[in-house]
Amino acid sequence: MQLISLDDVRAAAGNVAGITLRTPLLSARWDEELWLKPESLQPVGSFKLRGATNAVAQLSAEQRVRGVITHSSGNHGQALAYAARRAGAPCVVVIPDVAPAVKVEQVRALGAEVVLVPPPERLDVAQERAEKDGLALIPPYDHRDVIAGQGTIGLEIAEDMPDVDVVLVPVGGGGLASGVSTAITALLPRAKVIGVEPELAADAQESLAKGELVAWPTELNYRTAADGVRVNLSELTFAHLRERLDRIVTVTEDEILAAMTRIVRESRLVVEPTGAVTAAARLFHAGELPPGRTVAVVSGGNVDPRLLIAALS
Repeated sequence: MQLISLDDVRAAAGNVAGITLRTPLLSARWDEELWLKPESLQPVGSFKLRGATNAVAQLSAEQRVRGVITHSSGNHGQALAYAARRAGAPCVVVIPDVAPAVKVEQVRALGAEVVLVPPPERLDVAQERAEKDGLALIPPYDHRDVIAGQGTIGLEIAEDMPDVDVVLVPVGGGGLASGVSTAITALLPRAKVIGVEPELAADAQESLAKGELVAWPTELNYRTAADGVRVNLSELTFAHLRERLDRIVTVTEDEILAAMTRIVRESRLVVEPTGAVTAAARLFHAGELPPGRTVAVVSGGNVDPRLLIAALS
């Protein structure tokens, strides 16, 4: 399987410039060797805007007129709706009916049509609608242009901290980790890129351990509060992670919520559970990680207000 290259990521950087925010590296008050990369500051509240913008940029004028479609737990849906609106393209987002209401509302607010379905049906419904209406299907992670767009985070880390030792990145479908590891391993081969996922949705860790793609059933992955990582790897992302990721560590639900609280209280950032998994790894599993200067990618901040209040109370 052909993997994306550093050139693909650099081309994506040109496509997303001026649309996505170049997020800073923020030092963590509680750890002198930890910096946070707050993708929660993006206009749609997550890193997903990078991949969606790059993918939309590749569409023909004819395809933009027809429109785009995706399936998403919320963040990629918002990102694609935002990118499509900027490009003048209609957008449809198929969302699991258990997704946080705040994410569904934000997708609608960006002008996209929302289709709510049971979680196991999201991909099938999106594919059927794409074929029926001639829409371009831009999935949340199983797409080369999406992966290349997410890789621009790695470019920025390499430029802003060329002596970084460890980059921690959340793993769900694997698009973010695939893109970031592509850039970091090419530019900073000494640095380690380590994936982090919840214990309750650890299909990627099992897949890499067994050397073959393992899919966990929906009912298992949906036990975690980290709704952005409740999906399995694809063949494409698995190929990237097997080649370029150092390893994966897992964190518990209590550790995720504790990391959320620490980030909100001490870094003054709004963060969703998925965005806190990397900080949780550094806080509670430092012994499993290489030592040194560490960047934790905070993937998003689109958190259900009730969950945030509960975590802070």
